[in-house]
Formats: sequence, C-alpha cells, structure tokens
Amino acid sequence: MDTLALLADGFAIALTPQNLFLAVMGCFLGTLMGALPGLGPANGVAILIPIAFSLGLGPVASLILLVSVYYGAMYGGRISSILLNIPGDEPAMMTCLDGYPMALQGKAGEALSLSGVASFVGAFFATCGLVILAPQLVKVALLFGPAEYFVLFTVAFATLGGISSTNQAKSAFAAALGLGIAMIGSDSQTGSQRFTFDHIHLYDGIDFLIAIVGLFALSEVFIFLEHHRGGAVGSAKATKVGRIMPDFAMIKRCIPSMARGTGIGFFSGVLPGAGASLGSFLAYSLEKQTVDRDGKTFGKGDPRGVAAPEAGNNAASGGALVPMLALGVPGSGTTAVLLAVLLQLNITPGPLLFQKNPDVVWGLIASLFIANFILLAMNIPLVGIFTRVLMVPTRILMPIVAMISFVGIYSITGSSFDVMLMVGFGIMGWVLRKLDVSLVPVILGILLGNQMEVNLRRAMTISDGDWSILVGSPLAIILWGVAITGFVLPMLMGRRMKKRMEAARNEEDFVGD
Repeated sequence: MDTLALLADGFAIALTPQNLFLAVMGCFLGTLMGALPGLGPANGVAILIPIAFSLGLGPVASLILLVSVYYGAMYGGRISSILLNIPGDEPAMMTCLDGYPMALQGKAGEALSLSGVASFVGAFFATCGLVILAPQLVKVALLFGPAEYFVLFTVAFATLGGISSTNQAKSAFAAALGLGIAMIGSDSQTGSQRFTFDHIHLYDGIDFLIAIVGLFALSEVFIFLEHHRGGAVGSAKATKVGRIMPDFAMIKRCIPSMARGTGIGFFSGVLPGAGASLGSFLAYSLEKQTVDRDGKTFGKGDPRGVAAPEAGNNAASGGALVPMLALGVPGSGTTAVLLAVLLQLNITPGPLLFQKNPDVVWGLIASLFIANFILLAMNIPLVGIFTRVLMVPTRILMPIVAMISFVGIYSITGSSFDVMLMVGFGIMGWVLRKLDVSLVPVILGILLGNQMEVNLRRAMTISDGDWSILVGSPLAIILWGVAITGFVLPMLMGRRMKKRMEAARNEEDFVGD
C-alpha cells in the first residue's frame, strides 16, 4: 500500500501542466531521433541534455524530459527497420527480420502499428516491474559497505561490454581510458592536482556532460557525415506506409508473443551487461522456436516476428532502470547517460534515493507510465509524420545536432575551453568508433571513477590497508563471481552470439532479395 501511495504522489507531480508538456515533447523528439538510423536512445538523450540544463529545468522536469526521449527513441527505432530494412539502433535489428518483408507485402502501416502496440506492452509491464522490483532491491543494497560498492562498480565495468561482445580487451581498454580521464583534477583526499599540467581549467576535473555530448552527439555527426555524405537516409529506397490499423485478429494472435518477449526483455534489462540487444534477440529466437520450428513463416513477414522483439527491447529499456535507480549502476548505455544527469543534478542514485528523493524517483516512474500512453497514442496516427524524417538530408540534420551541442554546452559552462574540449571528445569518440571500441565503458569510467576510488580508500582505511576486505564478505565474493563470469562469458559465447544474430539477419536479407 505504501508503494501505491508513493506512486499516486508521483502521478500528482508528473501530471502538472509543465511536466506533462515536457513528456509529450520528449516522446515526440525521442521518436524522431529513434527513427534515424544510428542516433538511438543514448545519442538522443545526450543531444538534449544541454537543452534541459540551459532551460533551467528542475531535477524532476529534466528527468521527465530525458526519460521520455529515452522511451520515445526505443519506440522510434522500429520505423527505419520496417520501412528501409535499416535498424534505427542495435536492439531494433531483429525487427527487420519480419518487419521489412511485411512492408514489401504492402503491410508497412500494419507492421508499424503492431510494433507500436508491442512496444507499449513491453515498456508498460517493464515499468510495472520497476515499481515492484526496485524498492525490494534497495533492501538488499542497504547491506553494501565500501568494499561491496567497489566490487559492484567492478561488476558494472566487467559486464557492460555485453554478452555479445567479441573483444573484451577493447572494453577493458575503454574502461581504463574512462577511469584515467576521471583521475584528472584535484585529489579528493589530499587536494593535490593530478594530470592537470598546470592548466587552471582542469583543476576541477572534466565535466562528464562535456564528455557525454562530445563522445555521443558530436562523434555521431562525424560518423553520419562520413557514411551518408549529405544525402537522406531514406532516399535510396522508401516503402509506402499503406493501411495503418492492423485487424484485431492479428493483434490477438500476437498477444502470447508480446507476453513472452516482455518477460525475456525485462530479465535481460535487469541483468548487468545483457541489455536491449540481447533481449530482442532472445525474444525473437524463443518465439521462432515456439511457434515456427520449421521456419515456414518467420523471416517472411510473420507479425509475431515483429511483436516479440519489439516487446523484448522495450521491456529491456524499462528493466535497465532498475539497477540504475536502486544500485546506482547503469544496466545499459542510455541509463549510463541518465546516471550522469542525476549526478549533475546532485542526486545520488542508489539505496538512499528512494528515501532522500522520493519525489524525484516516483515522479520519474509515474512519468514513464504517462509516456507509454502518450507514445501509443502518438505512434499510430502520426506514423506518417515520423517516416518523413527519414527523408531529411543529413546536410540539414547534422548541423542542427552540432548547433544544439555547441550552444547547449556553452550556455551551461560559459567557457570556450569546454566547447573545444567537447570537440576533442567528439574526435576521440569518432576514432574509438572507427576502431570498434565501445564508448559506454569510457563514459562509465568518467562517471564512476571518483566514487570507485573513494569507496576503495574507505575500505582500505577500515581494514588498515588489508586488501582481503575486498573479499571479506559473502556478498563481495558473490559479486566478484558475477564480475568474473560477466567478463569471461563473452569471450566464450560472444562471437557465437554475434554470428547467430548476423546469420539471422543475412538469411532474412537473402529471403528479401
């Protein structure tokens, strides 16, 4: 009953005119960004962070805007997948397998609407799971001491490469790079300067918002311009939307697929390192094994092959918020960006968040419910508008993204040095992406580096320098086991998992041709 009362208070906060308007705008902008291949939820949130802060929005309002963008981008990823056979982001890749064949059959509108309904089901029930699970996880988190928190952060670094990672060395390098950047500035214990090179602008360290906007938003500008050379994403091949509403029989037939996809997706989101991509892949694979073992309909335009992965990846997006809010450890790249926003707002995610800032956390959860209904109402009748964004040339789109990044960062910091630093991070992000090095561990290192150091020092102080404190409790040992397993498992299974995902995609491409 306490949970319901707190959720009711959250709805009272989320339903104010300002917050409701921000939710609608966030959903709309998020869907547009999700529809553009390559941008995705992490980049979408990163692009809008400067706007949220430059407008002077409060903590709750800023988070409502950004999580609405997050959910909207997860919805939007399906549009280019279905119409162009180009995934809006990696989790939407499995939607191509049956979504694009449906579009070729003249059922693009039905596929888009059905995927919108599946996205709603997955995200809605994942948000319900967040309400139930997060407060329970807080009780476990209260058992954590400095040593356990240090190991928990290690788990985050070890597992964030994901189960489908094929090169853990690159993930480890990215994490080390992020931790190295986090060390720049004043030592939290002694006050001495580290790696500042006597440059006054570096005395306070590097603001992670600058790093995030540079690594995600600006690097995306460079990548986009490199690959598309100013043309429109959807100019090469465009598919007519056709009839919008699917018949009730199609929706009824897909309900079990949505249910199974939601369960798998939510579980994948909660698990560190699994994420929406794996949730989408497992949902599709399970559905194919359950209803089409002979391979007669899947990959040829089966609506259930659209519903399952869409429910899976949207459920995973809600599930990833559970460890971020309850433990302060992000479960995905986008939640790592949202973690940065919380820290910038002087709000510390973790066990005490639900006690110290109940208005923030429950207002946020309530806004997720509202955003789902807004997105459902928006994505079906306005799907034609969202598809037109695919016709916008990148020579128009990318300067807008760059302008928002520059103006936003300068309005926050008022420093030209920070703007140039952001450009430097953009170039670094572009180079790392060319080398196929994930950016998420870099961001996580910058975000958690200082906290990781502080907890290690506290643990060493408590134990009088005895390193055995890091394995001195059953909880710490369990977490070390999770970290080692999470780091080693991709080495054994990652390449195989990646090959299976690519094989499924290639098979669909062959069928489509």
